[in-house]
Amino acid sequence: MNGDLTKGPVMKTMLRFAVPMILGNLLQQCYNVADTLIVGRFLGPDALAAVGSAFTLMTFLTSILLGLCMGSGAVFSIRFGQKDFAGLKESIFTSFLMISVICILLNMIAFMGIDPILRFMRVPDEIQGLMHDYLIVIFAGITAVFLYNYFACLLRAIGNSLVPLIFLAVSALLNIVLDLWFIAGLNLGVTGAAQATILSQYISGIGIGVYVFKKHLRPRTVPVSRPLPLRPVTWLHRERWPISWSCFKEIASYSILTCIQQSIMNLGILMVQGLVNSFGVTVMAAFAVAVKIDAFAYMPVQDFGNAFSSFIAQNYGAGQKERIRAGFKGAVTAALIFCLIVSAAIWIFARPLMLLFIDSGENAIISEGIRYLHIEGAFYCGIGCLFLLYGLYRALGRPGMSVVLTILSLGTRVALAYGLSSIPAIGVVGIWWSVPIGWFLADAVGLLYFKRHFRRIL
Repeated sequence: MNGDLTKGPVMKTMLRFAVPMILGNLLQQCYNVADTLIVGRFLGPDALAAVGSAFTLMTFLTSILLGLCMGSGAVFSIRFGQKDFAGLKESIFTSFLMISVICILLNMIAFMGIDPILRFMRVPDEIQGLMHDYLIVIFAGITAVFLYNYFACLLRAIGNSLVPLIFLAVSALLNIVLDLWFIAGLNLGVTGAAQATILSQYISGIGIGVYVFKKHLRPRTVPVSRPLPLRPVTWLHRERWPISWSCFKEIASYSILTCIQQSIMNLGILMVQGLVNSFGVTVMAAFAVAVKIDAFAYMPVQDFGNAFSSFIAQNYGAGQKERIRAGFKGAVTAALIFCLIVSAAIWIFARPLMLLFIDSGENAIISEGIRYLHIEGAFYCGIGCLFLLYGLYRALGRPGMSVVLTILSLGTRVALAYGLSSIPAIGVVGIWWSVPIGWFLADAVGLLYFKRHFRRIL
């Protein structure tokens, strides 16, 4: 059922919409953790380092598509809040066509650039072959990532966060089963891990696409003048698919800026991954595990930020200024409370969490992972606030501000990581400390801008 986020109690409405998104990505992170655990246990530290480094690369590549889908989703939410169903129809078709073309180009570039990418990431010689074998398969799943994220963003934009959860849950569970079968049962190594991933991705991507078509895009007899109240896009087939220059510019401005924001964020992480790789396989393996734990810990607040963005966008389209103000205050409070609790848990359980993935005899890997988690985990409030600011500015038609905050956060992180780690007395720990410093600097700028320009933005 589609949800109108412009009505009802503010926090209750926001949380009810956010919970399925949070649960969905927690399932995704469960898969990522299970994948790391299976690879680490069955294939050893070299395979773990290769798959972990490849995961960072794939996160960067798919962030391009994710950013485009999220930017389009913001436009969909605004149109839904305005009850402008003709504009919604136009936006859906324009964005799907634009992102499809970009997806095809991205796939071609990825396949042709594998070897230069490995050199750019400074992958050690002993694991280059493993990482190459993994990437040559995993790149085939880029289209599936686009399909799932596009249709998930469309459904969330009209208030349906439950269906994307269902398809993601099926994909994550299937992924784990296939991982065990292909790696432990068939002994297919890292190639088997990649095959398991893309099979499950295509099932969820194609499945959610079929669902959207049958429920919202299939031919119906409803006249254009009388759209069904709970199915605002069911009648899209009734007219010629339109593409107007004004719609394209609007979609492009939201989508491309959000794409740039996501890409810069993950490019910075990719550059840090290259720096981490230069410290050898031990640090790479520790980073691969700790990053998965890290992402699992703060993923709920990231999804809450995306749900918050849809809430703000619908209310912005409907002109509900007080709901926007109340939603922002409530979201910040909820995010800070959550982050404080998670920070305490990560600090206390850092070692047991590392031991889930690494044999207890690998003391060097475990120690480095614990050090990373103790530094990063203490400052999740910084990233929690930053996710809300990203969502806020995207929803209020200021995606450029999200780009500014990302450049500030990641630029600080990369510059400090390379600068501090080059000092012998600091070394790799400088990479870990650069992250929270970047978070809090971007938070300060984003909050100050919002405080000064709130009335003018609305």
